[in-house]
Amino acid sequence: MSGPPAQVSLDPSRRTVLAGAAGLLAASTVATPALLAAPDPAEAQPLPAQPSKGQPMGTITTKDGAQIYYKDWGQGQPVVFSHGWPLTADAWEDQMFFLANNGFRVIGHDRRGHGRSGQTWHGNDLDTYADDLAELVTQLNLRDAVHIGHSTGGGEVTRYIGRHGTSRVAKAVLVSAIPPFMLKTEANPTGQPRENFDKVREGVLADRTQFWKDLSLPFYGYNRSGAKVSEGVREQFVYQCMIAGFPASYFGIKAWSETDLTEDLKKITVPTLVVHGDDDQIVPFANSAERSSKIIPKATLKVYEGAPHGLPTTHKDRLNQDLLAFVKG
Repeated sequence: MSGPPAQVSLDPSRRTVLAGAAGLLAASTVATPALLAAPDPAEAQPLPAQPSKGQPMGTITTKDGAQIYYKDWGQGQPVVFSHGWPLTADAWEDQMFFLANNGFRVIGHDRRGHGRSGQTWHGNDLDTYADDLAELVTQLNLRDAVHIGHSTGGGEVTRYIGRHGTSRVAKAVLVSAIPPFMLKTEANPTGQPRENFDKVREGVLADRTQFWKDLSLPFYGYNRSGAKVSEGVREQFVYQCMIAGFPASYFGIKAWSETDLTEDLKKITVPTLVVHGDDDQIVPFANSAERSSKIIPKATLKVYEGAPHGLPTTHKDRLNQDLLAFVKG
């Protein structure tokens, strides 16, 4: 992916778009709004006083003063969702709504610098993202939680377990996730060249809005021959990207492209589901899920044939069922 629109490959061939680099954005999820009548005031119910059984939304304040927004729905075993760069918890709403309707408490937070959370200049790195997640888990007193991360969110979950252990974690799921390591080095020859990530930076600096709009095509596989393109999904993707702060949009590129998560993967000792599309043009399968599933001690790999990076949207029904079976199992 590169800054100018012409540098984002729209070619319908199956070659990887300039980058695995690009990516890591999390899949954007869009639902048709329901036209619901406003409830009679007499029928309105008070919000729960405590978050232990789920509450619509809230914020926590981290030790360094950052405000982290989260939504909290349903009751039951907690399932915590981490989104990709530079989206929001809204990218997971198809899965959150589905699991909340199937007996789980679901929590999705906007990473610092993204969405409705505080747009800090500092802390746009995976260590801080993981520590913020740990604070969210602690302040909500979540235990026996299932952690699900997409793209950079998968890196966040991996680093969270690497830094904070599994005492509060029951299971993990990595979807189209960045681990183990995106950058091409002598030790990681299948990674992406640094030049690719530099082009992502150029695109963000030059014209973020156009860059996100162009990126939405390979993100969802809409540049493939015969793809059924949803302009609504593309618009929602751009909207979520644009409400991320500029520091998170720019500094986050280094976070997801230059963080080696190999050692963290070895510490994921809980049952882990690894889901990836074999036509992921953003985070290529061979350098990510294929390798991660061999490093994680208790990993189960599910490959979605022909699926793109944004499979939580394009393949939501299949993913929902796979997630439900895994968290229940």
